[in-house]
Amino acid sequence: MKAYEIPGHLEVKGNHLTIGGVDAVSLAETYGTPLYVTNEDRLRDNYRRFSAAFPGVSIFFAAKSNNNLVVQRIFAQEGAGADAFSDGEIYLARMAGIPAEKILFTGNSKTDAELQYAIDSGVMVSVDSRDELLALSKLAKKAKKEVKIAFRVNPDVSADAHPKLATGLKVSKFGIPTKDIVSIYKEAKKLPGVNPVGIHCHIGSQILETAPYTEATNKMMDLVEQISGFIDLEWVDLGGGFGIPYQKGTKVPTPKDWAKAILPTFKARCKKIGISPELHLEPGRYMVADSTVLLMRVNTVKKAYKNFVGTDAGFNTLIRPAMYDSYHEAVIANKAGSPAKGEYTVVGPICESGDILATDRQLPVVEKDDIVALLDAGAYGFCMSSQYVGRPRCAEVLVHNGKADLIRKRETFDDLLQNQIMPGRLL
Repeated sequence: MKAYEIPGHLEVKGNHLTIGGVDAVSLAETYGTPLYVTNEDRLRDNYRRFSAAFPGVSIFFAAKSNNNLVVQRIFAQEGAGADAFSDGEIYLARMAGIPAEKILFTGNSKTDAELQYAIDSGVMVSVDSRDELLALSKLAKKAKKEVKIAFRVNPDVSADAHPKLATGLKVSKFGIPTKDIVSIYKEAKKLPGVNPVGIHCHIGSQILETAPYTEATNKMMDLVEQISGFIDLEWVDLGGGFGIPYQKGTKVPTPKDWAKAILPTFKARCKKIGISPELHLEPGRYMVADSTVLLMRVNTVKKAYKNFVGTDAGFNTLIRPAMYDSYHEAVIANKAGSPAKGEYTVVGPICESGDILATDRQLPVVEKDDIVALLDAGAYGFCMSSQYVGRPRCAEVLVHNGKADLIRKRETFDDLLQNQIMPGRLL
C-alpha cells in the first residue's frame, strides 16, 4: 500500500488513483481539468473523529478554509457552527443551514457595513479592537438590538508555524493585548447594544504540536479568572489551527492528543474559578484538507535545468505552494501503482517563476496528457483561487457512494467579464 493511501478514501486500483471509490482519471475525463474532487465520507469521518475527542465541546468550522456551500452544508448536518471572517462568510454559512446563534464573526478589520450585517443576522461577534467595540455598540443601539460579543485576545503564544500562519504572536495584527483585556471588558459592560459573554483567541494555523494549546489555555484562563468577577462568561473559544501531515510520514498529533493538551487544563481551571462556560474550538484544515485532491492534466514535459512537468493548474488554482512553500504529495493518477523512474518538478502555466506546485518529486515516467493529483487540497484551495492571467476558475466535484456530483461549475470566458462595464464613450 502506498504511504498516502487511506482505506475507503484514497486507494490505488488497477494502477489508477481512486477517491471515495471513484476513478480519478475517469473524473478528469468527465469533468475536465483542473478539477477539485472532494470525498463526502471523509469530511464526515474527520468531523466525527474530532468531535468524539472533544465531548461537550462546540465545534465552529473555520469557514475561511473552504467556502463551498455543499461542504458547509455537510458540516451543518453534522451539527457544526461556523467561524466566519466576513459578511460574505456569514451569508454562506446561513445559506448552508447553520443557525445564526452558532456563527461567530471573527474578522480583524470589520467595516461598519459588515457590523450592521452581523447585527441584522443575529450572529455573535468577536471584537478585535476598541474602535470596533464602539462602532458595534453605536450601530446596535441604533438598531435597538443587543449583540452577544467576545473579545479576541492576542495571547502572545509562539506556535511552530509558517510566519504567515502565526496569528497569536505579540507582533500579530490580530486581537487585543492581554494587558488591555480587563479594562475593555469593563468598558463593554457599560455600553449599550453589546453583551460580553465570551472570550476568544487563535494562535495560528497548521500547528503540529500540542504544547502551544496548553500554553494558550492557561493564558486564556488567567484572563478568565480576572474577568469572571464581573462578567458571566458563557463560553471560551480557543480557536483552531490543528495541523495535518501534508508530507506523509510526518508525525502529527491526533484529536485525542490535542484534547489531552486542552481539556484537563480547561476543566481544572474552570473548577478552581468556580465557573462552567462552554468550550468552543474552530478546526478548519483538519476537517477538509485531506478530503480533497486537485487533478490537473500534463501539457508538456521539458528537460531543462530540471525535468519540468507543465500542467493546466498553477497558483491561480492552488496558491499555497507559492505563498507558503507548502508541500502537497504529487501522484500520477493514471500510473499510481507504478514505481518511480525519475525526479520531476511540477509547475503551472502562470507567467511567474514562483508558479511551482511540487519540487523534485520521485515519480513514474511522466508524459503529456498524464493526470497529476495533488493531495490534501481541500483547505485554502479553491477559496483562494483566482482568474489571474485570464484563466477561469475550475470546477468542483463531490464523490459519495461511488458516484460523483458537480458542486461548482467550471467558469467560462463570460465569467471573466462578469461585473465589468465598458463606458459608452469607448464603444
